[in-house]
Amino acid sequence: MDKNFPVKILGIGHYLPSRVVFNEEIEARCGLKPGWIQKRTGVCERRWVEDETSSWMAAQAAQEAVQNAGIQLEDLDLILNASGTQEQAIPDLSALVQHHLGLGESGIPCFGINATCLSFLVALDTASHLLESGAYKNILIVSSDVASCGLNFDEPESASLLGDGSAAVVVTKTPEGETSQIHASHLATYGKGAELTQILGGGSSHHPNHPDTKVEDSLFHMNGLQVLKLTRKYAGGFLEKLQPGLSTSLNDIQWVIPHQASKMGFELMYNYGWPRERVLKTLDRYGNCVAASVPLTLYDGINQETIQRGDKILLVGTGAGLSIGGLVLTY
Repeated sequence: MDKNFPVKILGIGHYLPSRVVFNEEIEARCGLKPGWIQKRTGVCERRWVEDETSSWMAAQAAQEAVQNAGIQLEDLDLILNASGTQEQAIPDLSALVQHHLGLGESGIPCFGINATCLSFLVALDTASHLLESGAYKNILIVSSDVASCGLNFDEPESASLLGDGSAAVVVTKTPEGETSQIHASHLATYGKGAELTQILGGGSSHHPNHPDTKVEDSLFHMNGLQVLKLTRKYAGGFLEKLQPGLSTSLNDIQWVIPHQASKMGFELMYNYGWPRERVLKTLDRYGNCVAASVPLTLYDGINQETIQRGDKILLVGTGAGLSIGGLVLTY
């Protein structure tokens, strides 16, 4: 959907756990041959938490984002949690982040937007509408995911793929005379793929206190091959709805920030005629950090000065559902 909303990413921050987990550790645990993980997933290393919590990591990223934006914490008037995993059932992570930031008596509204791996894209899209309406002025979006606690080592491909991390942005309306804007966004969900990526436990269907609930119900399950097949079926048409011509070239887009889903996911993008050097990758260093993958990769691109003000960027990816999402913006 075309928007052309004057919305600016004013500041960005991140946090990565200090513990680096190399492939050798997981290969030994899963009984895999040396080199299997990198060849199969494209991941060389990832971060796993030790004593960090999702909300604490989010607060660290948020503090950097606010400082980078050149504003004060008190200037925020909305906090959005855009994480694919949750620290606890209630309250929402955003309230915990508010408390960690020392804003626990501020009254700043907080709520979450969960579209699994696409949560950051959906939250940024939602924030653009809220800013356009004038309801808020400075919105903090945090994506903080701890995936390591739910890994299923009987499924080594997914267990070796996932990492932990956090990123945050402050978004506001673009000042007069500047070019930052959100041009278009699109989200599509194909529920026939709902069982391909799931964690059965944690809700009312497989409640932890129910006698029939099994330990493995709380572990992550993904049929990566079937997810890829379903994505291939729908992605081309999806991209054309997002921006005509995207299924064959990037046209005027300088950079692609994809969800760091998998090695095969990147190959699918290259098949659309997207130059490899314009598709930014952190998969090899961070793994798939669920919803935090997109803003972490965006952070790296900005921090390394690969991405400059005025560059046109495509944020794109897939999430459980199966959902496909994309957003085109000028940074």
